[in-house]
Amino acid sequence: MRLAALAAGLIALALASPARAFEIEQERRFGPEEGTPIQVLSTTDTAAFAPVLEDFVARHPGRGIRYVQAASTEIFAAIHDQDARFDLVISSAMDLQMKLANDGFAAGVEMEAPGLPGWARWRQQLWGMALEPVVTLASRQALGDLPLPRTRRDLIALLRENPDRFRGRIAAYDPQVSGVGYFLIAQDDQVSDGFWRLAEVMGRLNARLFCCSGEMIEELRAGRVSVAYNVVASYAARFRPDDPDLVQLGFEDYIFAIVRSAFVPVTAPDPDGARLLLSYLLSDPAQRLIAASAGVALVPGTGPAPSPQLRPIRLDAGLLVYDDRLRRAGLLAEWRAALVQPQAGP
Repeated sequence: MRLAALAAGLIALALASPARAFEIEQERRFGPEEGTPIQVLSTTDTAAFAPVLEDFVARHPGRGIRYVQAASTEIFAAIHDQDARFDLVISSAMDLQMKLANDGFAAGVEMEAPGLPGWARWRQQLWGMALEPVVTLASRQALGDLPLPRTRRDLIALLRENPDRFRGRIAAYDPQVSGVGYFLIAQDDQVSDGFWRLAEVMGRLNARLFCCSGEMIEELRAGRVSVAYNVVASYAARFRPDDPDLVQLGFEDYIFAIVRSAFVPVTAPDPDGARLLLSYLLSDPAQRLIAASAGVALVPGTGPAPSPQLRPIRLDAGLLVYDDRLRRAGLLAEWRAALVQPQAGP
């Protein structure tokens, strides 16, 4: 009854919220300053994606790119509700991308991509371009002599048995502001019977919530948190070689891998430029650069093969179930109930 009331309230609040311009996190120009650039709207961290974009403009003299980075929910609102005009839209929020494509915002693109798995594309409209493992990171110094957890069950035990060490020092996505964060909670809920026990333990330990992987990693590297749950691995890959304190926990129960996807909007000002860039992103040179960052190849032969624990999430119409408002509101209400609770020891 309490969850139903919370769900109804969340839906009413969403319907009552006024429209607004979407919020830009970063903006950068690649290639020549003159001429009209290809307009890209993306969730991918600008610094992480820069080598790929720099390679594209080096291969296509005269072609520039305006790269705009924003949160996945902001991108969805920009395209779905605000008529924002971009040539290519890239996001790791698979359900929101599928919703946009299914609602008619994505143009069909006839293109050859022979190495791309069938589960990583949808109707010539939505194209997977990266496989992104989702991992848990920890600080070696913060863990001290504690054993590294090998499963989520181990992580629950570690947190319960050491509350003073981890109180206020656990980072996780905030699913109320992050589309990827909500999607990953929905996946955990579907796959793991013990996920809500983990959520309750994190709540009792006053876990801190963040919009994105980059912020969680910054807090971890600064020593302000000890564990970061559900971090996109490619963000950590930039720091781990030079930061021996960062350790990636390779859980043996399961490791999700989301498909970062791209589409050309039907309102794209420069659809030819968008197709040129999309074709490059699916090419062997680009896929090798992307796989080096993600740590795993989407297209076989372009990088490390997936581990046995990796569970890629299919890019198909089944993702539309996550757009159901009652389901979403109920899941968020359960998350809030787990995370917002009296701060006593576990």
